Order: sequence, then structure tokens, then C-alpha cells
Amino acid sequence: MTTVAISDINPDLEPVATESGRAGLHTWRAFRREPLGLISLGILILLVLVAIFAPLIAPYPPSYGDPVLAPPSAAHWFGTDSLGRDVFGEVVWGSQQSIIVAVAASAIAIIVGTIVAVVGAYFRKLDGFVGVIVDLTLSLPVLPLMILIAALVGPSTTTIILVVAAFSWPEVTRLVRSQALTVVGLPYVDAARLMTTSPFWIIARHIVPAVTPVIVVSVVVTASRAVLSAAGLAFLGLGDPNVWSWGRILYEAQQSGAMSSAWWLTLFPSIAILLLVLSATLLSIAYNDARNPKSRRR
Repeated sequence: MTTVAISDINPDLEPVATESGRAGLHTWRAFRREPLGLISLGILILLVLVAIFAPLIAPYPPSYGDPVLAPPSAAHWFGTDSLGRDVFGEVVWGSQQSIIVAVAASAIAIIVGTIVAVVGAYFRKLDGFVGVIVDLTLSLPVLPLMILIAALVGPSTTTIILVVAAFSWPEVTRLVRSQALTVVGLPYVDAARLMTTSPFWIIARHIVPAVTPVIVVSVVVTASRAVLSAAGLAFLGLGDPNVWSWGRILYEAQQSGAMSSAWWLTLFPSIAILLLVLSATLLSIAYNDARNPKSRRR
């Protein structure tokens, strides 16, 4: 009732936004007390910096080199592959492709999933249709369909991004929709309907900010799944053959028959994938715990 009264007196005041800002400050303070969250955030930042400054860290892997299948040493920290190329350079340059796919695919999935979720939650006549589409999409066998589409369209970075995003947005919609349905029924949204006749203004001004914490968690989780999906497609030979990726390193190791004998060919790209996915997952858990007052540490 207090929020409605203040809004009626002075529409320029934004009590909801003010409360969201205070909640964000409390969340950050609680997050700083989560050691796993801070470590995960540091690892993600490190991987992003490696991707950005890859040309300064290692030269681009050539077509071939010498020696062949050399184990890790001072000259080649991660060893060399079946064509004598430095695996350290492949892992460093492969981080660019993985980060690009993760960011682009998750961005598309988040935008599409959030729009569908909040529009369906606000316009209740569309909610049933949205629910059926989401449930139907989530019931499909994702991996075989991803393989089929990637094989038909052809291997490229754009194909991988679009394929991963196409099968990621329903999960985002399901998470955001459950929160948006609760927000739509709150009193301040009813008060906003009395102030304007534009539903899209209400959605952008009130509903989307209210579900932002769920969107943040969805971004991190979707990005980690995008990395796994892209690596799986590349390992099956459906990745972009013109760019290095962690999945391509594993694919070429399998194709050369050196996967079992040269352990370093699979160890280091697998560790890179594990670090990215695990840190993203732990970061989302730490953030979710930090924004939940019941789970905050006193």
C-alpha cells in the first residue's frame, strides 16, 4: 500500500527500483563472503582475458610442426599433437571460439526466452500456448536434433551458435516464466496498470527488472551448456574447421588415433572445458545463494 501511495503522489519516484538497488548491494556484500563464488568469478575472468589476449600469449598454431606427439616439456608446455603443433597454442586460441559461442548463444537464448516468458506471463491468454511450446521443445531429444541440423546446414561458428541457442531458450523461458507469473500478480503491477495503458512499458519498467536475478542465473547456466554443446558438436566433426576450439582439439586427437597414447591431447582441452563449465555453475549457485536471504551467511 505504501508503494502505491508514493507512486500516485509522485510518479517520478521509483520505490521498486530503489529496493532493487538496495537488494543488489546486499547481494554483492553476501556474494563477497562466498569463497567458491569469488574463485569461480576469478577463473571466468581469467579465461575471458586469455581469449582476448590470445595473440599475446601464444602464436597461432601452424599447419604442422616438429616434433610430433612430444609430451609436455619446457619447449611445449602442453606437448604437441600428431602434426607437431603446440597444444598450448591450440588451447589458448580455442578459448576464443568457446567464449564467443558461449556468449553469443546464451545472449540469443536469454533474449528470446525472456521475451517469450514475460509476454506470456503478462498476457494470460498467451500463457497456455507458451507453456505448451516450452514443454514440447523440452521433451525433444536435443543432442540428435542438434547433430542433424548442424550436419544438414554445414559446420560453421554461426551454425553452432544458432543451433545451441535454438535449443536453449525454452529452459530460460521456463525459469523466467515461473518468476514472471508471480510478479504480474503483485500490487505494484496493478498500480502501474492504472498509470499507463501501455503493457510493454509495464513489462520493461517493472516485470523485467523484477525477474533480472533469474535472468542472471540463466545467463551463466546457459553459457556453460553452450560450451558443452559446442564442444560435443566439434568433437563429432560438426564444428568450424577453420577455427580452433577445445572440441576440435579432441576431434583431431581422436581422428589421428593418438587419443589413447598421447594423454596430453585430451587432458588439457578437457581441463579447460571443465574449468569453464564448473566455474560458471558454481558462480550461478553462489549468486543464487547470495540473493536469497534465507541462505545468506550471517
